[in-house]
Amino acid sequence: MQFPYWQKERSFYNLHTMRFVHTLALLLCTLFGLPAGAARAQATETPEHISRAAEDFLRAQVAPLSSQATITMDPVKNDRLPACDALVPFMPAAARLRPRVTVGVRCSAPQNWTVYVQASLNVPGIYYVASRQIPAGQAITSEDLDSREGDLMNLPPGAMTDARSIVGMQARHRINIGQPIRGSALRDAASISRGQNVRIIARGNGFVVSSEGQALEDGAPGATIQVRTQSGQVVSGVLQPGGQVELQL
Repeated sequence: MQFPYWQKERSFYNLHTMRFVHTLALLLCTLFGLPAGAARAQATETPEHISRAAEDFLRAQVAPLSSQATITMDPVKNDRLPACDALVPFMPAAARLRPRVTVGVRCSAPQNWTVYVQASLNVPGIYYVASRQIPAGQAITSEDLDSREGDLMNLPPGAMTDARSIVGMQARHRINIGQPIRGSALRDAASISRGQNVRIIARGNGFVVSSEGQALEDGAPGATIQVRTQSGQVVSGVLQPGGQVELQL
């Protein structure tokens, strides 16, 4: 069957037009560093990859507390984010580890975007509570502590999980029986508190003068603190063990 010459000519032009468009698309992909086929569809970051990055980040955060942590990631809701060269997980400002936690995952190349993923944490471990009421200012001994097992994520911030970091410290305030021991409730036994009486030692060239004073701030041995002398003058000195503040004249 013979086709009219004008139909043959149209087929010839259509074929060459398609070849030209295909060649142009490949050329654009090459010039702009895109993979072949990118002109048809842009690659997206997989939710599984984002979730895995967030989970690995959380596992590193809880590793110092327990090796038996259970982390359950919620599904990533956004599945149309551009593919990323390197995902960077982070904790949002003011966030802390807790039973329900939010992790941010940021991308900076080739495009900037941020997504937030939620997760459930269960971190079993040992923590310590007061076995009896501990008065303010008392040095804590092992007899003052009871160990407990439980999910560390349910504890108040700063709860202590190492007895060695507690024994020998001094209670800043009263700690009730059964109350978890928190770092903020402890201070070095050699430390002093604001308002506490101290002995001021002033050393000069060939002489030493001592007098009583009052600490104007908390401090541990080696720290420079301000004290008020009996005459009302405010001076600065280095806190020494035993509640002495040394001034060099």
